[in-house]
Amino acid sequence: MKVKIIVSWMENARLSMGSGNKQTEIDGKLVNELRQCYGLGASFFRAAAAQIELTDTDMQVIDLLESTGEASAGQLANLMGLATGTFTANLNRLEKAGIVRRERDPNDGRRVIVKLATGSDGKQESVPLFSSLGKAWEELAAQYNDEQKAFLLEFLQHSNALAREEITLLREVQMGNEETLSAPLGNLERAQLVISSDTFGLNLRTGNLKDALYRARFEGPVPDVKVKDGVVTIRYPRRLWLPGMKKRAAEVTLSVAIPWQIVLQGGASEITADLSNLNLASLELKGGAHTAQIELPAPSGVVPLRISGGASETTIRRPAGTAARVHLKGWASEFVFDDQIFSAVGNDVRLQSQGFDSDAPFYDIEVDSSASQLTITA
Repeated sequence: MKVKIIVSWMENARLSMGSGNKQTEIDGKLVNELRQCYGLGASFFRAAAAQIELTDTDMQVIDLLESTGEASAGQLANLMGLATGTFTANLNRLEKAGIVRRERDPNDGRRVIVKLATGSDGKQESVPLFSSLGKAWEELAAQYNDEQKAFLLEFLQHSNALAREEITLLREVQMGNEETLSAPLGNLERAQLVISSDTFGLNLRTGNLKDALYRARFEGPVPDVKVKDGVVTIRYPRRLWLPGMKKRAAEVTLSVAIPWQIVLQGGASEITADLSNLNLASLELKGGAHTAQIELPAPSGVVPLRISGGASETTIRRPAGTAARVHLKGWASEFVFDDQIFSAVGNDVRLQSQGFDSDAPFYDIEVDSSASQLTITA
C-alpha cells in the first residue's frame, strides 16, 4: 500500500511538472530546501540555547534524547560527530544542571546509558522551546491528508538515514587522519602508564585488545610515546596554547589482561577515565585538571589513589559496596563523600566508608591539593 501511495504521488507530481526542465528545477529547489532545513535546525539550537544559558550542542543532546528516549554516550557522540572525550564535557554539564542522568546498562556494566532526567511526577522533563516547535509541526502536519503524510514520513526517514550515514563517513575520515599507536602485550605480567605534561583532553578507557598492550589515538600534535619494560610513557612538550592552534586530545585504551599502575601528571583541561574493568594496582593524579571524572573498578586488594596539584571539579566513583578510606590533606570548597556533604573543609580530615574493614579490599585515597568540588562516592 505504501509503495502504491508513493508511486501515485510521484506520478502526479511528474505530470504536473510538464517537462524535464521543470522537474530539474523542482529537484534543485527541493535539495535547496533540505539544506536550509539542516541549517535552520542548527540556528534553532543556537537561538534556543541562548534563551536558557546552554550551548547549542547541549540543546542537540536534549533533542536527540527526546526523540530516542535513551542512548549510550557513544551513540550520542557518534550522532553528533564528536569525539567521545570531547562529548563527555557536555554530559557532565547537563547532568550537573539536572537535565540528564547517566546509568549503567543492567545488561552490560561497561556501557553507560544517558536519559533525560525525570520530574517529581516521574515523567521526563521537556524543554518548553521544543514543545512550542513540536506543536507548530503538529498544526502543519494537520493540513495534509494521510497519503501525503505517509509519503512525507517515508521521505524524511530516508533523509535522516542518509544524514546518519554521512556523519559516520565524516567521522571515519577524521579518524583516518588521526595518529594511532599501539604496542604488543608480549609476556608482560603488569604495566604502568605515565602521561606527562599538558593535554587539552584525555579520555582513558579499557578493553580486550587481544595481543596489544595499549592503543592510543591522538588529535592535534602527536606526543612523544615510548614503551620500555612494560612502562608506557606519553609525553607532550610544554607549549603555550594560542587561539587558532589545533587542540590536543588523547584517547588511550589499556589492555584488561594485566594489572596497571597509572600516573597522570602535568595537568589537563579535562580527564575522563573509565577504569571499571581494569585490574588497577594504583592511580596518581598529579598537576591537577580543570575537570576529572574517574570510574574505578572493584579493588582486588588495598589500592592506593593519590591526588595532588589542584582541580576545579573532581568526581571519583567506585562500585557499590566497595570500601574506601580518605585522607583530605588539602582544601575543598565542597566535599562529598558517599552520603556526607561538607563545605569549606580540609587540613587533615580523615573519613571512611560505612562498614569499613581494613582486612577487606579497599581504596586508600589521599588528597593533597585544593579543589572547588571534590566528590568521592559509590
